[in-house]
Amino acid sequence: MDRFEEGIDEAPTHPLGTGLSWQKQESPDLNQFPNSASLRYRGNEAPEKNAVPRETLYQNWMDELLQDENKSIKDLYCPMKTKRELRKKQERMIAKKTGWQSWKEDRQRSFRKFKSETSETLQYMEVWRSTLQSIEGHFGTGIESYFSFLRFLVLMNFVTFLLVGGFIVLPSIIFNELPPTSINATTATTDSTTGNISVCLNYNPNEQGLVVYYTFIIDILMGTGFMEFTYMFYGYYKNTSVNLVGFFYNIPLAYLITTVIYFLLSLVWMVIRSVNGFKQSLVTEDAAMSNYTNKVFAGWDFCMKDPKILRQKQTSILYELKIDLEEDKMRRIHAERTMSQRAGIYILRIVLNLLIMCLIGAAFYCIYLSTTTSQSLLQDKEIKGNFIRELLVGYLPSIVITAANVILPIVFNIIITFEKHTLNWQIRLTLIRSVFLRLASLGMLLYSLWDNITCSGNIEDSSCKTCGYNSSLYKCWETRIGQEMYKLMIFDFLTVLVVILLVDFPRKLMVDHCSCKLIQLWGQQEFLVPQFVLDIIYGQTVCWIGIFFCPLLSLLNTIKYFIIFYMKKLTLFTNCRPAERAFRSSSANFFFLLVLLLGLALSWVPVLYSIFVIKPSAACGPFRGQQTIWETIPTVVKGFPQAADEFFVFIGSQAFVIPLFLASW
Repeated sequence: MDRFEEGIDEAPTHPLGTGLSWQKQESPDLNQFPNSASLRYRGNEAPEKNAVPRETLYQNWMDELLQDENKSIKDLYCPMKTKRELRKKQERMIAKKTGWQSWKEDRQRSFRKFKSETSETLQYMEVWRSTLQSIEGHFGTGIESYFSFLRFLVLMNFVTFLLVGGFIVLPSIIFNELPPTSINATTATTDSTTGNISVCLNYNPNEQGLVVYYTFIIDILMGTGFMEFTYMFYGYYKNTSVNLVGFFYNIPLAYLITTVIYFLLSLVWMVIRSVNGFKQSLVTEDAAMSNYTNKVFAGWDFCMKDPKILRQKQTSILYELKIDLEEDKMRRIHAERTMSQRAGIYILRIVLNLLIMCLIGAAFYCIYLSTTTSQSLLQDKEIKGNFIRELLVGYLPSIVITAANVILPIVFNIIITFEKHTLNWQIRLTLIRSVFLRLASLGMLLYSLWDNITCSGNIEDSSCKTCGYNSSLYKCWETRIGQEMYKLMIFDFLTVLVVILLVDFPRKLMVDHCSCKLIQLWGQQEFLVPQFVLDIIYGQTVCWIGIFFCPLLSLLNTIKYFIIFYMKKLTLFTNCRPAERAFRSSSANFFFLLVLLLGLALSWVPVLYSIFVIKPSAACGPFRGQQTIWETIPTVVKGFPQAADEFFVFIGSQAFVIPLFLASW
């Protein structure tokens, strides 16, 4: 308070390197900004006649702080002198209170202290806490948000693995060691629509006789052969239930309920994190009238320590200011355009967007064609006898999807420059198109698989009439889907490693030791946070889709992201430099979580379609012998006592669901 009463004689030096003085003089540089009229300059002006004395305002403020009993003085943002005065007044107020009130407030303070100490202890137990602080200190909060997001996905995948391992994998391992007399199993049935069930039960992925030496490697990379008879894939789990004294456990029921639980847990976890990110983005989002002042007065990141990064941050902020001025210039030019000029730009944008849709459509057709070709060629004996050809054919859909996700965003960046959008809109549209491409490419792959599995929806087809699905090509179609997701994850991980080891490191060496102007113009690799985050969101969506068909995929994804965390950290400190246009960490986190929610919604579609529509494989999996996977729930409910059976039937009826839906509104 003394400092503010005495006044400020000298203006502080801003981190951008420009001294900003609070004087009543015009600044020609600031007049360029549209909100320069809103800047207030302080001077030695006489106070108004009816102004409230400063001492009175200060005393009222102190009284308001004391009235908030739920807030500790330690958490208040005020000088130490003010905190001491508050402490003395608080002690005088406590002395006047009764014993009960004093005891109650002591308990509240003790609880707040315990809560604060517990929170501080948990912060020290956070995974990679010191690593994230180091990254934030060297490169700022924007790049730190990527690693924080990656840590969040590692923890979420690990929790999912604990659920799957504790309720599905571990019970299955234990039950396989129990005597057969204590285990009940459901056998496959047949009816007039399924025909001869013996054909559907013919499932043996292991090759008979002698095999070539590299078969073991192919089985690991593609999830075939002996890998199909492990707990990695859906087909190895049994449709068993254990009835011991006072203990009942149903593997199919646990498999289905665990799937619902980890999907709901992921949803709730992300919604809570998204709400927090949305609050931060609302507070820190640049408004139209405060864009420049926020960059000048609040754009500096005081967490950074490295002098090289500090210079880059100064350059970045100045670059942002230049871009904002250019955008204002573009808006002014746009406002001065004639009707014919606007019509020409809109026509050009329509044509370019049609071109983009054609490119995306061509990519989808290539994905569909590669999936269909791969599934048919894998049955060819000539292909299966050649290591390279079998590996290429097996990974053909993954190669096409990855190529589309790498090439088309580059084309999008070129096309967007001709659409004459502002630079911020160029970035947003490019990201939206890249997100749509990545998620829709997975949807096209799944559509191709389901089109083959269900004979294009024609159950009366000769290939699907016998078993209810294409049993001639897919003896265990759930495992085949799990294998495709398994291969996508493996190929995505190998792609990240190859780019880091064979592109980023050689590029750094060439820039440091080669004086060629072309290579120097190429420069160091930028750490593009949006692009890298979209990569890990794509990988997480693959994991969510495949975890129902490949239960241990969450464990593989945890290991994958764990390794990627350290590889990205290594390349960040060794090879990369921050991007010139980086996202704010608050708005970036909310955008990333929103895209992750879209990926979760996409993953629900194939899983729910498999549960409610397609007939499960008759020769493998915990749901063999049933018409649909969901049939497990009513079958188990029918075994309950009559009162419980009627209760669950009522909950699933319209008489309960419709009033509940209306009450929720």
